[in-house]
Amino acid sequence: MDPKISALIHTIPDFPKPGIMFRDITTLLMDARGFRRAVDELVQPFAGQRIDRVAGIEARGFILGGAVAHQLATGFVPVRKKGKLPRETVGRDYQLEYGSERIEIHADAVARDQGVLLVDDLVATGGTALAAIQLIEQLGGRIVGCAFVIDLPELGGSRKLRDLGHRVLSLVAYAGH
Repeated sequence: MDPKISALIHTIPDFPKPGIMFRDITTLLMDARGFRRAVDELVQPFAGQRIDRVAGIEARGFILGGAVAHQLATGFVPVRKKGKLPRETVGRDYQLEYGSERIEIHADAVARDQGVLLVDDLVATGGTALAAIQLIEQLGGRIVGCAFVIDLPELGGSRKLRDLGHRVLSLVAYAGH
């Protein structure tokens, strides 16, 4: 765990509902050195690998993924909620604790055999990340790795990704939800 990064992440108890410990990275993003450090640490393990696209999951994954794509000198693919992209899309439904959600990417966002680094702020149950991986693979892309600022390992998402053979990087991990 990176203590400099974890010190910049605030925990908000009982948000958005009782019993949830919300991990707020906006304080990390506001700190120029902390934000730079987080981006550098997300990039460094993948430097020198063939990465043709960085895919960032809405919404904080856009901020981090865009910065990572810039550092890697590659293109960025937004992974969006249903109905937010203007051109032809492919989509995937995934389960939430209460109900389901759908994410989409443009049908031409990833070409066959392109290496893609998936980026988001947090991995919890892994449902959103798994759906994004399935979309990228459906288009013929290869997942080079999955990079997150925060892991909530008790919820099992990072383990699910690793069990499927994906390389997972997280900068900090927190117990609980």
